[in-house]
Amino acid sequence: MTAALTFDDGPSPRYTPQILALLRRFVDSATFFMIGANVEKYPDVARQVADEGHRLGNHTYSHPDLGKLSAARVRDEIQRTGDLIARATGTPPPTLFRAPGGYFTPASLAVCADLRLRPVSWSVDPQDWSNPGTDAIVRHVVAHTRTGSIVLEHDGCLTDRPIAPGGPADRSQTVAALAAYLPRLIDAGLHFATVAP
Repeated sequence: MTAALTFDDGPSPRYTPQILALLRRFVDSATFFMIGANVEKYPDVARQVADEGHRLGNHTYSHPDLGKLSAARVRDEIQRTGDLIARATGTPPPTLFRAPGGYFTPASLAVCADLRLRPVSWSVDPQDWSNPGTDAIVRHVVAHTRTGSIVLEHDGCLTDRPIAPGGPADRSQTVAALAAYLPRLIDAGLHFATVAP
């Protein structure tokens, strides 16, 4: 009865620490797929995630549509991010990769093979990034999470705009939903672990 919690698009100085605080209460470890540009801006937050024992994954530097990039640009997006994460956290580069939007292109899969990165998708997507409401996120996760599930949520966003309620960088619903559904799933006998390397 084990599933994996994953968080994309961080680190965020506002929301990643809130999620880490909840994970300390309920879960041994989760997997954070980080955007290189955010790691560059918030290296201390990336380091905190690593220091607390969570697995780090590569989510490209700028969260582009990989299908619109040359093979060389795809490689740069992935390799640059791995280097930034390693430098910020003092850990080896990640061994996991998640494509933006889950759109793995032939070029991205070739880079993964060359850099020995494991491509990782998900099986439970409450679309928390769209701010559908805390209750909607909770209902979706509880209804669809079972043994072997990989749950997708977001702890950050690639934007320089101010965090406005309901705006593209607002992850408050994700935090509130996590606080609500984790105790329910754990009480139902589910355990959480990182995505395997």
